[in-house]
Amino acid sequence: MSLKTSNLPFKARVDHEVHNTIMRKAVVKAQETIGANRQKMVDELGHWEEWRDLSKQIRNHVLANLDAYLYQLSEKVIENGGKVYFAETAEEASAYIRKVALEKNAKKIVKSKSMVTEEIGLNEVLEKEGMQVIETDLGEYLLQISGDKPSHIVVPAIHKDRHQIRKDLSEKLGYEGEETPEDMTRFVREKIRQDFLEADIGISGCNFAVAETGSVCLVTNEGNLRLATTLPKTHIAVMGMERLAPTFQEVDVLITMLARSAVGAKLTGYNTWLTGPRLAGETDGPEEFHLVIVDNGRSDILASEFQEVLRCIRCGACLNTCPAYRQIGGHGYGSIYPGPIGAVISPLLGGYDEFKELPYACSLCNACNSVCPVRIPLAQLILKHREKMVELGKTPAMERLSIFGFTTANANPTLWKTGVNIGAKLAGKLIKNGKAPITFGALGEWTKARDLPQADGESFRQWFNNRERGQ
Repeated sequence: MSLKTSNLPFKARVDHEVHNTIMRKAVVKAQETIGANRQKMVDELGHWEEWRDLSKQIRNHVLANLDAYLYQLSEKVIENGGKVYFAETAEEASAYIRKVALEKNAKKIVKSKSMVTEEIGLNEVLEKEGMQVIETDLGEYLLQISGDKPSHIVVPAIHKDRHQIRKDLSEKLGYEGEETPEDMTRFVREKIRQDFLEADIGISGCNFAVAETGSVCLVTNEGNLRLATTLPKTHIAVMGMERLAPTFQEVDVLITMLARSAVGAKLTGYNTWLTGPRLAGETDGPEEFHLVIVDNGRSDILASEFQEVLRCIRCGACLNTCPAYRQIGGHGYGSIYPGPIGAVISPLLGGYDEFKELPYACSLCNACNSVCPVRIPLAQLILKHREKMVELGKTPAMERLSIFGFTTANANPTLWKTGVNIGAKLAGKLIKNGKAPITFGALGEWTKARDLPQADGESFRQWFNNRERGQ
């Protein structure tokens, strides 16, 4: 499954990341910096909650009329000289792009940062055909040369520090320069520059598509995207089917919220608007434009009780505030979509069998709800996942048995009283120095980092009754 970033069991991933001091230090710093900058932008904009309400309304309107807007978009793209392909699955999407690349006899492909191309596993499909695929986003490029995976939606290499980056550049590309961000960035830029000139195809994602004009809106902090869509003769844009806006007026609102929520800026460095291939007489832009619209389970989500998650604009604000993400980083989730949004969307796109642990990587603190610019109730959707997994029998058998025993006893006063009294006596005898003799299961995991209170061998009712009698 392309969504997966690791085959390690969940607990093994978490344990590894909890002890990854470099990652944790980097994430803490990023959360604090981005969080502070975001708050400045929120205060500067003013009426933030009203902006959130409006953004929610726009996204809900699009989802309620998605079929009409997709039809309008496709008609306008074709009218502008482009080609449109609707892909029901990830495999169909990557197969279509592979077909186009083979028809063009492509040898080198440059790609700007795109979550949906990660989702469909595009790079691997093209590389199997012997094509060279170069990620041109600085963070994505650094991950590509080291064989790593993104750990954040917006800042993919957030888990690395400059020492690790310097080491990767030296080992993989023979870099001999200084360990400064400026020098390392300059080195990568000079290396990629030639790739832009030689590339046969440029591939991008799509932040928003404008149904009224057939335009594709791309928001980046680097100039790599514009080079990938200008120099190659063929440009392929890949978008999740929900990433639509009716007109530029709505995009204006959504970009305002996206930039402030993602990196704490008024606008990103580059806001690119593309409408079809180059026209007669124009000197830049692709000769051929393809828009690949990806479903890959989104229709099912649209028809489910999780529909609200499709409002997501991929800003990463929920990651930037999440205390769980702060401790385990993106790789702890084992999905290209980490954090609270990943805990909701990964099981929907990839299934519970692959991602059943993610809804439990959450304390339900509601911090994500408070920062989401389109008001997705992430914590409640995570809780809904837990309910669904219980209904489907996806939770561990011991957990289901324990809950059954608890609810049975709780419904029977006599049984409950007897169980509590026996449990109190056993606890008084077995708990020693804050530890229980049980070192497995939920209790074992809980007591790894916590001490149990010393039990005195009597239940609350027994204590209360003895107190009443003056004992």
